[in-house]
Amino acid sequence: MKADIPVDVAIVGYGPTGQLLALMLGRAGHRVTVVERWPDLYPLPRAVHYDHEIARLFQVSGVMDDIKRIVEPTERYQWRNANHDVLMDFNWSGTGPSGWPVSTMFAQPELERVLDTHVRRLPNVTVRSGWSAAAVHEDADGVRIDIEAGQLVNGKWTASGDVDTVRARYVVGADGANSVVRQALGIAFEDLGFAFDWLVIDVKPTEPREWVPKTWQLCDPARPTSIVPGGPGRRRWEFMLLPGETAEQMNQDSVAWDLLARWDIAPHNAILERHAVYTFRGRWAKDWRAGRVLLAGDAAHLMPPFAGQGMCSGLRDAAALAWRLDGILSGTASERLLDSYGPERLNHVREMIGFSIELGKVICITDPAAAAARDAAMLAAQAMPGFTPPASPQPRLGAGLYDAQSPGSGWLTPQGVVEFEGRCDLFDDVFGAGFALIARDQAALDALSRENRDALDAQGVTVAHFGPGGFRDVNGVYAKYLTEHDALAVLVRPDFYSYGAARTAHELDALVDAWRLAMEPA
Repeated sequence: MKADIPVDVAIVGYGPTGQLLALMLGRAGHRVTVVERWPDLYPLPRAVHYDHEIARLFQVSGVMDDIKRIVEPTERYQWRNANHDVLMDFNWSGTGPSGWPVSTMFAQPELERVLDTHVRRLPNVTVRSGWSAAAVHEDADGVRIDIEAGQLVNGKWTASGDVDTVRARYVVGADGANSVVRQALGIAFEDLGFAFDWLVIDVKPTEPREWVPKTWQLCDPARPTSIVPGGPGRRRWEFMLLPGETAEQMNQDSVAWDLLARWDIAPHNAILERHAVYTFRGRWAKDWRAGRVLLAGDAAHLMPPFAGQGMCSGLRDAAALAWRLDGILSGTASERLLDSYGPERLNHVREMIGFSIELGKVICITDPAAAAARDAAMLAAQAMPGFTPPASPQPRLGAGLYDAQSPGSGWLTPQGVVEFEGRCDLFDDVFGAGFALIARDQAALDALSRENRDALDAQGVTVAHFGPGGFRDVNGVYAKYLTEHDALAVLVRPDFYSYGAARTAHELDALVDAWRLAMEPA
C-alpha cells in the first residue's frame, strides 16, 4: 500500500505560471501546496503582454471577469527607424482565433493579485509564502521538498532558521530562471548565445496624454528602444545598453530620467515606478521532467521579450500540466501522459524563442551602416505589392499526445460563439472546459462504438455537434475549421490543441479508440 501523502501537487514558485497551475488544479478538486520564498506578491511590473490563447486560459479558469478590469487591448505594433519611417506595422487589432483580442497589455502585479485572490478562495490550496525550497527528494511513492522559512532583510531574502517538509505525489518547479528545483535535478540549459542587456523603466504618467503610436519599437542604432503600454495608466520604456555601459551605471534614477526626457517624461508629469537591467536571453532546459518532478515557466525556458511570449509560454506550460495531472490524480488517465509534456512544449517553445531572437537580431543593431542596410531592405519590402508583416508563429506541438497523421493535429484550435438551449456565448462558457468532441452532425457521433462512447462519458468529454438538434455555430467558426481540414469532427484537448480530426465516421471511431487507449490508466 502506498504511504499516505497529504498533498497531490506541490508547486515551487508563485508567479503567474505557478498561480495558474494552482488555480486549475485547485478548481479540479486536488490538494495543492505552493511554496514561495517571497513573503508577499512581488510588487513591481515585469510581463506586460498576453495573447488570445492566454485569454482563453483565463476564461476557463474563471478569472476573466476580474482580469478585464485591469487590461487594455493594443491594436498595432510598429517598428520605426531613427527618422521615424515605419519599417514594419503589425496589425494586432480585432479578435484572435481563441475568441479574445489578439493582443492585450497589463501590469503583472495587478494580474498576480487577481490570480492570487482566486487561488486563496480554494480551501484545498495552501500557499506557503516566505518559504524557500532547499532540497528535493523522490522515492517510490512521491516527492519530499525540504523547505526553509525566511524574510526580507534590506530587500534580500534571508533564511530565518525554521525548516519544514512538504510531501506530495508530484512536484512542479515554477520557480523562475534561477530555479532551485531545476538545479536540484541537475538539469542544464541549452543556450542559443543571444544575450543583450536592457534597462527596463516603468512609469505612471500623472497627466493625460495621447500616445501615438501606442506600441512601438524605435530601431535607432544610437539606442534601440521599446515604448509600450504597461497596462492601464502605465507606460514602459526599454533601452538597450550600449558597449561600455554596465548595469551598475545604468540602473540609476538619474539615468532613467535622463533617458525618458526625450519623450517629455519628467518628475513633474510622471511617477518612476521602477527600473531594472535585464539580460534578454534565449535558452531552454534540456529536460523538463525527472520522475515525479517537472519544470514549467522560466524554470524551463527564457526568451527575449520582443514577441511578448515569455509569460504566455509559461502559462501554456501550466495548462499542459494541469489537464495531465488532473487525469492522473483522478485515476482516469495514465501517468504516461507526463512523458509527452516536455517534448510537446519544448518544440513549441523553441519556435517561440527562435522567432523572438530573429526579431531581436533586427532590433538590436547598433552599427549605423548595418542599420541603414536593414532600413533600406525593410522599406523596399513594404513597397512590394501584397506585402504583409510576418505573423507571430502558431507552432505545432512536439511529438506527443495527438494523432500525428490527422489533419490539424497538434495545432491550436479556434473558439467561436455558439447558441445552445437558449444561451449564446463563447463555446467554453456554454459547454465548459475539458476535452471536447465537436462534430458536424449527430450521425457522426452515433457511429461511435459503445466502448468509445462510454470512454468519452467516463472522461467527462463534451460531445457536441452543430446543426439540427445541436448548437448553432453563430459566426461559422466550427464549420470553417472542419471544412479547412476536410473533416467530419475534431477532438480538442483541454489546452485547446487538437488531438485529431476525422474525415469519416469510421475514422472518427478509430480516432477516439486511439485516444481512449492513450488515456487509459495502466
